[in-house]
Amino acid sequence: MPTKRTEAAAGKRPRGGEEAATLVVVESPAKAKSIQKMLGPGYEVRASRGHVVDLPERELGVDVERDFAPTYEVKKDKKPVVEELKKAAQGKRLLIATDPDREGEAIGWHVARLLGRDPREPIRVEFHEITPKVVRQAVERPRPIDQNLVDAQQARRVLDRLVGYNLSPLLSLEFRKRALSAGRVQSVALRLLVEREEEIEAFQKEEYWTLKGEFRVEGKTFPALLLEAQGMRLWTGQGEKEGRLHLKTEAEAKALAEAVGGLPYRVARVEVQKRRKSPPPPFTTSTLQQAASSRLGYTASRTMRIAQRLYEGVDLPEGTVGLITYMRTDSVRVAPEALALAREVIGEVFGPEYLPEAPRVYKNRKEGVQDAHEAIRPTDPRRTPESVRPYLSPEEYRLYELIWRRFLASQMKDALYEVTSVLLEDEGARYTFRASGSVLRFEGYLRAWGREDEEEAPPVPAVPEGAPAELLRAIPERHFTEPPPRYTDASLVKTMEELGIGRPSTYAPTLETLEKRGYMERKGRTLLPTPLGRQVTHYLKERFPQVVAYEFTARMEDRLDQVEEGKAPWPKVVWEFYEPFLGELAQVPKKTCPKCGRPLELKVSRYGQFLGCTGYPECTYTEPLEKREAEPIGEACPKCGRPLLRKTGRYGSFIACSGYPECDYTRDDGQPTGHACPKCGGRVLEKRSKRGKPYYKCENNACDFLSFYPLLEERCPSCGWPLVGRGKKASCMNPACPDHDPRLVPAKAQPKGKSRGKTPAPPSDWDELKAFLPGLPEAERKAVEALAQGQPLSQEEARLAKRALFKLRMRKGRAKKEVARA
Repeated sequence: MPTKRTEAAAGKRPRGGEEAATLVVVESPAKAKSIQKMLGPGYEVRASRGHVVDLPERELGVDVERDFAPTYEVKKDKKPVVEELKKAAQGKRLLIATDPDREGEAIGWHVARLLGRDPREPIRVEFHEITPKVVRQAVERPRPIDQNLVDAQQARRVLDRLVGYNLSPLLSLEFRKRALSAGRVQSVALRLLVEREEEIEAFQKEEYWTLKGEFRVEGKTFPALLLEAQGMRLWTGQGEKEGRLHLKTEAEAKALAEAVGGLPYRVARVEVQKRRKSPPPPFTTSTLQQAASSRLGYTASRTMRIAQRLYEGVDLPEGTVGLITYMRTDSVRVAPEALALAREVIGEVFGPEYLPEAPRVYKNRKEGVQDAHEAIRPTDPRRTPESVRPYLSPEEYRLYELIWRRFLASQMKDALYEVTSVLLEDEGARYTFRASGSVLRFEGYLRAWGREDEEEAPPVPAVPEGAPAELLRAIPERHFTEPPPRYTDASLVKTMEELGIGRPSTYAPTLETLEKRGYMERKGRTLLPTPLGRQVTHYLKERFPQVVAYEFTARMEDRLDQVEEGKAPWPKVVWEFYEPFLGELAQVPKKTCPKCGRPLELKVSRYGQFLGCTGYPECTYTEPLEKREAEPIGEACPKCGRPLLRKTGRYGSFIACSGYPECDYTRDDGQPTGHACPKCGGRVLEKRSKRGKPYYKCENNACDFLSFYPLLEERCPSCGWPLVGRGKKASCMNPACPDHDPRLVPAKAQPKGKSRGKTPAPPSDWDELKAFLPGLPEAERKAVEALAQGQPLSQEEARLAKRALFKLRMRKGRAKKEVARA
């Protein structure tokens, strides 16, 4: 009987005892489940769960001298999966149906080699959409694995390893912080964020003024903006511009307002134009991420996770079916059959008046686009969002609706606007005002896509040319130039695509890595580089200018695409990057050992990373990686008068006396809130948990005041404690107050007797631990002996027993090591 793990990894076996003749290997269990239902008996579908092999974890794994030959090994967590695949493949025909991209091709190549199959045989099938018809057609037309795609993925993996293996330790050494990394795409994306933030900080906003006139023509009143004065166009940009009028001060604007007032005006020209706006093409990976960010507020990673589920299959009454085509693509091509279905749905849902005469055909704007996949579209546009809504989660529904509407909009007629411009001049033609507006005459594609992205100017009333106009008043309006906006997921992905940095499969993982490494943070939808992200970028720009150069990175992406097209050998392309990288690497000064002068290097032990001398074993010098010096805070210790220091411990920063151990004064470190502790009168500090959530605690360690909600200025009328804000409600957290809300008291502040945890179980290895009891403090020894005898313990005794067990087992482990060494 298969285990749960085996079933989850491999999908279900054919029912009724029939032995499957063909093994189909896919990547994810969800896809395995969907495809198994579509293929039925005779096929066994199993999942590799992503990459099964990779380069070694603790070695470079790339032989630079032998054309960068990689050394692959089965990943530790994938060894059971590989063994199951080997057993399942015995005596069966093999089909590899991993994702239809470079990554999927490489996974398939590794799986074929591990299962002893020749990748040149017809064993590879692709599912660009997971529907019964397409899946059955695909398994009937297998092809050999495309070695060019495999080489392209190998080249990218080797490049990433060469960069990461050499740069990540350097960054950790330089900044004395673990888990830092650098990457070929990630470092350039971080540079974009940092330089945009520096541009915003360096921006000097400038004041400028415009002049709005209120005119009346034939009883109709409307506003118009000053366009020209004395033959000079008004300039509203940053800085001066030759030949343009720039109103920099209020005095200048008021003087001009007086000059234009009291003059007779007329309607000099009326222009009415028809403006057509064509629909956008169907989604590519980057445009999907951009639209999901701006319209739905989804991050790039979240968008791709949801899209993956929609692609892999959803259980509908008709069966399991994928709702969208493959979601990693930079092509806007659409199959003719899908175009015909889209036109059919548009006619039924929106009406025949929205259908153009012929289907729209879009061309890829950029050269070198990999056109293997279609654009992202519904597999069947007849499945409207409302018809599948009961079977989707809310976020799946919203993304599917976005994709469905974009696809149908791309095949609808243009939106038609009527744009009216009215120019008003005085008799001497010294001053010209302009009023413009637009009216939507035909919705066209906007009927499906919506008007969220549209900026419509209010309409201008119809007035005849030559009609007299009265300037009722001229109003000076003050403005300031604006700095460039901070990046969002949408704008950063768009910029990366425009610069040629990264490819569809890398946008979301790149942003995820930057956030995970602490190089950037989110503030609403905007992305901000952290201080660490800035420091890393400045270091890389100084030491490795080519690694973070926009043009160089884009050129490397183009060369890697040429590998995919079979136009360049991958070792040569890797060398084009690695040779200048080696030159920059050689110029970096090395940190040296204070004992022997040899270079220090980053080492890894079972306890984590540390710095060690390269002269080991002759020199055994080591030091911790994260070495933080205590810093004075400019305050005197209230206990002994010596300076207080900010130190870092296992639980974060804290304040301690510089006279330790003679003086043991400590207190919490945090941002003062301005509130006094209602229990002891000390300062209430705002601190952050490991997950970044704020909480509020008294600075005195002896005081147990703690709140997970911010303290308000308003006080409780019954007891005088400061109220705390819980959602939109202000409540009292004083347990002794009749208006107390018990939900506000944190668990650790509950009255004694309300246990927050379970008493530890009696130790099964008690006989081995008893020998180490004499070294324990008396209270801990008594508590752990009572535990071993099964006696009931108080909360405090249970805490002491846990601590004692930890100490006893540590001593037991050390004793075993000493015996082994002897």
